[in-house]
Amino acid sequence: MEDVTRVEWREWGDAAFEEARAADAPILLSLTATWCDHCHEMDEETYAVPAIAANINDDFVPIRVDVDRHPRVRDRYNMGGFPSTVFLAPDGALLTGAGYLGPDGMRQVLDSVRQLWSTKGAEAGRIPRPLHETEPPAGELTDDIPAQMLGQLSGTYDETAGGWGDGPKFPVPDALEFALKRDRQMALRSFDAVDANLHDEHDGGFYRFATEPNWSGVQHEKLLDSNAALVRAFANAYLSTGREEYREPAERTIEYLTTTLWLPDEAAFAGSQAPGQDDAYTLEASDREAAATPPIDETVFAGANALAVDALLTYAAYTDDDRARRYAERALETVRETLLEDGVVVHYRDTRDDRNRDGERCLLTNQARVLRALTTAASVLGADANALEDARAVADVTIERLRDGDSFVDGPRSGPGLLDRPLRPLDANVELADALLDLAVLTGEQEYREIARETIAAFAGASDRFGVQVARYASVAARLTDEPLVVRVGTAAGSDLHRAAFRFADHEKVVVPAATDELESGTARVERGDRLSEPATTPEELSDRILSILE
Repeated sequence: MEDVTRVEWREWGDAAFEEARAADAPILLSLTATWCDHCHEMDEETYAVPAIAANINDDFVPIRVDVDRHPRVRDRYNMGGFPSTVFLAPDGALLTGAGYLGPDGMRQVLDSVRQLWSTKGAEAGRIPRPLHETEPPAGELTDDIPAQMLGQLSGTYDETAGGWGDGPKFPVPDALEFALKRDRQMALRSFDAVDANLHDEHDGGFYRFATEPNWSGVQHEKLLDSNAALVRAFANAYLSTGREEYREPAERTIEYLTTTLWLPDEAAFAGSQAPGQDDAYTLEASDREAAATPPIDETVFAGANALAVDALLTYAAYTDDDRARRYAERALETVRETLLEDGVVVHYRDTRDDRNRDGERCLLTNQARVLRALTTAASVLGADANALEDARAVADVTIERLRDGDSFVDGPRSGPGLLDRPLRPLDANVELADALLDLAVLTGEQEYREIARETIAAFAGASDRFGVQVARYASVAARLTDEPLVVRVGTAAGSDLHRAAFRFADHEKVVVPAATDELESGTARVERGDRLSEPATTPEELSDRILSILE
């Protein structure tokens, strides 16, 4: 983007804010992403205009931020999409903001902000509401929470087009998975809509979203994290139904991840793929073969790679797919060796130029996702993965550094702008609680379960207002109130009993391999809360024990 814009962008950091303070000038913060087509368009149509660029360079301190590399900046200043055009006081307080601005719109906003700054100065700045609240609204965990979420899903379900809401359509994998156990018909119709409208049948993978309620206006960027989440969701739909039409999109997306987004030199997955020049994804198949490959952001992001590991191992557990397992193992090894330091996850590491950049450390989302990848590896791969030691370290560091009261903040309370103000993201708190629940089962250390319970309860006072985007909150609440299904297997991972345990159609269960301290070798047992089954010695007996414990 910098090769077309005439704006003299600064990097996000203390130096840019100090420059703004010294000049007593407002900041223009541009939030962009490498995969964002409209961001590139705004560079070409607006920031490349000499007069506009000169006005910005003369009267503002312009800062450009890649939202993938700076998620805490994104979460504090996002104006509802990208690009976001945000004006700040030198202390980071928000003056005003907008999304995409064409040349005329930018001229008007620049004039308005100049006038505002000349009359009120820093007093015009405000702190966004989520950064004012020190504690979320706590409450009791009850059986009503999953019912409330199911009501949200039913109330916003699009009977005609599938999916949820009457605005832009996102795939919402957490809602898909929640609905699988509670309203299968609604879930499967929505899976079908996602597959029909967002799945790239030519190259594999899923596009990010559609701008219209009928799934038209598809935005053709492909992001690693959303594709990984959809692999897991479709794998779980296949587990639930046994139908090939849900396995095949997962398989095709795994092929996309392990070819197009795979970085052999890094042994990890790239972060995203942009739509490309002239939106190559809209071309006919024969023309796409000749078109240039849309650009890929080759940065290795820890959290997104962890999601991919979790998804590929989940798929491998259901299907015995060797390709998915091998790539998951390689990516997990890279995360553990290069992006994990004594329980602290490094957001990204980019060694492609002489600057050898590292991302922030100990961000809540990354900690949660790496913890989940490690617990999934311990469950699917068993003792050979040697993952539980790292999982405990990640959990303990996260609890020590990011827990504040009964919930977690999104990262260290430090940095320029508003980064020193705590933000308690619901989705990341839920991801962590979900992973802590699995860790408690795998290790037998119940303090992790209690922390998960306290984390979910910390937000329960507002649970009746949560939308479908955080359906996972209700899934985790249900696992805490109803007790998760646990299958302990007294054999090594990969045995017939271990494989059969994964194939039972409950994607919220936890499978514990090599549980020989509690079981006779060659047997398996099913648990749900205080209920324990008789031992099983064959896959058929295990299936009977699971059905019996669920009655």
